[in-house]
Amino acid sequence: MEQLKNRFIRYAKINTRSNEKSDTIPTTQSQVEFAKMLKQELIDLGLSEVQHNLDNGFVTATLPSITDKDVPVIGFISHFDTADFNAENINPQVIEHYDGSDIVLNKDHDIVMKVSDFENLSNYVGHTLITTDGLTLLGADDKAGITEIIEAMIYLLAHPEIKHGEVRLAFGPDEEIGRGADHFDAKNFRATFAYTIDGGQLGELEYESFNAAQAVVHLQGVSVHPGTAKNKMVNAAKLAFEFDAHLPGDEVPEKTEGYEGFFLLHNMETTIDQGTLTYIIRDHDREKFEARKQLMQTIADTMNDKYGVQRVTLKMQDSYYNMGDVIKKDMTPVNLAQQAMENLGIKPLIHPIRGGTDGSKISFMGIPTPNIFTGGENFHGRYEFVSLNNMEKAKQTIIEIVKLNAR
Repeated sequence: MEQLKNRFIRYAKINTRSNEKSDTIPTTQSQVEFAKMLKQELIDLGLSEVQHNLDNGFVTATLPSITDKDVPVIGFISHFDTADFNAENINPQVIEHYDGSDIVLNKDHDIVMKVSDFENLSNYVGHTLITTDGLTLLGADDKAGITEIIEAMIYLLAHPEIKHGEVRLAFGPDEEIGRGADHFDAKNFRATFAYTIDGGQLGELEYESFNAAQAVVHLQGVSVHPGTAKNKMVNAAKLAFEFDAHLPGDEVPEKTEGYEGFFLLHNMETTIDQGTLTYIIRDHDREKFEARKQLMQTIADTMNDKYGVQRVTLKMQDSYYNMGDVIKKDMTPVNLAQQAMENLGIKPLIHPIRGGTDGSKISFMGIPTPNIFTGGENFHGRYEFVSLNNMEKAKQTIIEIVKLNAR
């Protein structure tokens, strides 16, 4: 576990934040440098076919088969970018034998992770936790996944008595902004099925995700002097309120759970003259997803009819689809992971992702790719932490999947 801890902290300290406003692949140079470092480390470890694809940013490698049996090729995938939160000067803190009390992340700035705010901390008494210093995110999403995959490969390389088939690895960029898997080379990855190691708490095993789309609503008003505005001014800010009011008020993230979908007004910029609303649309059910998109279009059409001119312009783009629609056709990767966890005494937590992973796209590229836990929680902010104990269990789960696949 010491080696696991040291590798994770070393990776976590490197700023690899992605940038949604960039058009490059990857979107930040720091990710390119991290990929170069990973490539060399994988070569040094003795893995084969180590490549850094400059066109898509992915680093791939192979653990060759050492069995005479014809077994499926398995893939393990993680991303190295981090989310839209401060990632400069990350300073991980290690708490040995956590006692269940509030955690002072930064005394100077009076930043405390309180048990009353984060009840999930009660699950980690006795664990070794790695936290932030309160000023940055940690990057366990998904540097923990990368660490666990690599450490599992190190273990398998050191134990040739464990017979296994070919294992493919892929570490990629820009997952946090939803672009990383767009250019994934599924054909040359060769895996029959794969796993993203990108989940949270111990036992998470997810094979259903949202269907997702983005909607951008442009509103065109008429700006005139307020003193002479009667029957002339059309306030785009008021148009924004009107558009949003037509959406169902209870179908928002803060009022939904499980398989329930939602509309999220993610960003709003308005003046009297014009405005832009950016929404994300989510639903696990494909028909309901399409109905949500149609509702957005109906609202735009209705408002334009009301005003007699095109005040509302709507542009929508699908982001990803529910990977469960692919994986349910052959539950082999899910069943294999579930059995691996049960063999290790881990209770599988099977539930839909209220979001997406790279696996949401890769599954539709022909490689069914469910998602497995990493041991981290409270991702994307200053209260992020990871359990070193559960990172070790994630590593063991990877090894157990590889072993079971060769039986």
